Amino acid sequence: MSVRVALIVGSLREGSYSRAVALALKDLAAPGLELVPVEIGDLPLYNPDLETDQPPAPWRRFRAEVSATEAVLFVTPEYNRSIPGALKNALDVGSRPYGHSVWQGKPAAIVSVSPGVIGAFGANHHLRQPLVFLNMPVMQQPEAYVGNVEALLDDEGRLTNEGTRDFLKTFADAFADWIDKTRG
Repeated sequence: MSVRVALIVGSLREGSYSRAVALALKDLAAPGLELVPVEIGDLPLYNPDLETDQPPAPWRRFRAEVSATEAVLFVTPEYNRSIPGALKNALDVGSRPYGHSVWQGKPAAIVSVSPGVIGAFGANHHLRQPLVFLNMPVMQQPEAYVGNVEALLDDEGRLTNEGTRDFLKTFADAFADWIDKTRG
């Protein structure tokens, strides 16, 4: 049986390193995982005044797409030692209206990506805090901090480093096991 996993990329930039790593993970995922990209770039900023009988169409689309999945894989860069604003907004949009969170109980994992050497460690750990509040069991090990990412990709954004490919495959396999354990 296949498990649908929302693949959420925190970077909106065309040519994003995070998106390149996310697409590599999509290819490396265990056969039982179907990684489904869910876009966040068109989501209006969360404003409770817009939470009416007809909230913005992008909110409805996003909530429906995440609701149709059983787990979530976040791939994010680091902005100012934290997560990008667009990703935080997506968390807020998905958590509302109160009592109807699309995140509730979904197993999650985080891969952080950076051209720097520490692999967006701050973003990875900052993202864990709201996921705990949203009642998403987050995979603890292996942790995934992909540093010096520019050197790991070719001009087309394809992963070229075999060691990184092997690590991401191990990570994806561990996530499949984590989903099985938490759905149990």
